[in-house]
Amino acid sequence: MTHRNTGRRKVGSTTVELTELGFGAAVIGNLYRTTSAEDASAAVDAAWEAGLRYFDTAPHYGLGLSERRLGAALQGRPRDEYVVSSKVGRLLVPNEEPRGVDSEGFVVRDDLRRQWDFSRDGVLRSIEESLRRTGLDRLDVVYLHDPDDHWRQAADEAMPTLADLRDQGVIGAIGAGMNQSAMLARFLRGTAADVVMLAGRYTLLDQSALDDVLPTAQELGKSVVAVGVFNSGLLSSDRPAEGMKYDYQAAPPDLVTRAQAIAEVCEGHGTTLPAAAVAFPNSHPTIINVTLGMRTAEQVGRNVELHRQHIPESLWDDLRARGLIRSDVPAANGPGRSARCL
Repeated sequence: MTHRNTGRRKVGSTTVELTELGFGAAVIGNLYRTTSAEDASAAVDAAWEAGLRYFDTAPHYGLGLSERRLGAALQGRPRDEYVVSSKVGRLLVPNEEPRGVDSEGFVVRDDLRRQWDFSRDGVLRSIEESLRRTGLDRLDVVYLHDPDDHWRQAADEAMPTLADLRDQGVIGAIGAGMNQSAMLARFLRGTAADVVMLAGRYTLLDQSALDDVLPTAQELGKSVVAVGVFNSGLLSSDRPAEGMKYDYQAAPPDLVTRAQAIAEVCEGHGTTLPAAAVAFPNSHPTIINVTLGMRTAEQVGRNVELHRQHIPESLWDDLRARGLIRSDVPAANGPGRSARCL
């Protein structure tokens, strides 16, 4: 069944617009386990049929496999109808000492390895290679990928290079993506970034982005894309349990207990913990998109249904009152935030 498109929101002051729900392509790069080419293609097809038009990838994901698969699956679709983002900062170079399988979580051969490079030449080379792997004529959004330990070169060389390409019309929007929020606020305030990809720092279990990147984005009229909204899995099931992951590690018992408490409140309001986790980032007016990893057509269907669920405003009020989320979390449909369009 073909669904109508999700609502679209503009990236900062650019002309790029993202659908509210995005397709995260890391998993089709064989993140943690093998995904067949057929399943990867079917996932993109299902996302397209559901109205998703924002697709995010990176060279890091499967040592280029994610980019190749995403580009192949999008081939032949109207180019002006969808937005693709990729990332720079990790060049893929020949691996002189392969051991057979990638050591950074992707089930792929390690004939290539990643090499950090936020120089101007490195950025230009990375974009050129991403275009070759995807077969696309352009990248609509380009992020600096995990520049945590490379602030100076990323801010002084990589971001100005991306700004030049944006100003020439080669790229539509530029930014940075990280698992921390403080440096993302620095990128928004101190560089030409239009948007940041915020991983795991504005979720039902972690609202630390309210202290830095979210107010900065609101002040400057810039945008935020939210990823990692399940915090590596702890928020992905109706009933959180011991042994589940939180930020790539075994979840601490106190967080499991808190997630269980939130799940009970969700049930009392006629919804589920995963649906609330997907909806929660929309409580902040600067967050224009939630991107979720989608490995198969079945996962796409589940994620779309989670995103479509109506979440009563009373749920957030109840979570605030019980101290399960911060008291300064804004109302989901408060000033600057329209109702979700899906």
